[in-house]
Amino acid sequence: MAHTLKKEGDYSYIEAGEGTPIIILHGLMGGLSNFDGVTDFFSKNGYKIVIPELPIYTMSLLKTNVKSFAKYLKDFIEFKGYEQVILLGNSLGGHIGLYHTKLYHEKVKALVITGSSGLYESAMGGGYTKRSDYEVIKKKAQDVFYDPAVATKEIVDEVYATVNDRNKLIKTLAIAKSAIRHNMAKDLPKMLTPTCIIWGKNDNVTPPEVAVEFNDLLPDSELFWIDKCGHAAMMEHPDTFNEILFDWLKKRKF
Repeated sequence: MAHTLKKEGDYSYIEAGEGTPIIILHGLMGGLSNFDGVTDFFSKNGYKIVIPELPIYTMSLLKTNVKSFAKYLKDFIEFKGYEQVILLGNSLGGHIGLYHTKLYHEKVKALVITGSSGLYESAMGGGYTKRSDYEVIKKKAQDVFYDPAVATKEIVDEVYATVNDRNKLIKTLAIAKSAIRHNMAKDLPKMLTPTCIIWGKNDNVTPPEVAVEFNDLLPDSELFWIDKCGHAAMMEHPDTFNEILFDWLKKRKF
């Protein structure tokens, strides 16, 4: 189901359902539609799903970093007047969620990360030397998933357009450097927010050992695996992803 983008103040976002707000944080190349399965399910099951468009390519270059995006999220939560939120982030979105929680934990009721950066950055900014070669970019997009067919032409076209836009490429590389700079290994043991970690067993971008390390370092976390699944579990296996998360939220009474 397609959801309409709302524009309000300085923000553009999707909003669906009523209840506890779950704010979804998309990744570097991730469209908001990547979360359609999550949005449809949770908006019908007692949660308000909110997906802000993160200013990945619109911040000044100096502010194109994980910390600025975490601050942007804080401003958005204040703008919406939310007291307590659940944050759900994939890839760079997970990293932003983690960093935001480190800085502003009092408003974060729970955190959900899947394929998150923050401990290990391999594929985030590299490998764009052949960016004008459509087939190379197609292969790169397919490698994100266990099943290459999930990388539809629309997804490949979007990635191709992004990496061939000079401004966006410069920002992408700045974000990749920022992700490495904002490594969270030392912060995680101090972060007491309940965290649900859902990970693809076949993730090539942030391999399974990264999930194990997150789980070891975070004091109050649980790790769930999805088999035959790559870097974007909520896209490849939306039903399984939703079931794991819904059960966890119910168990923790969120």
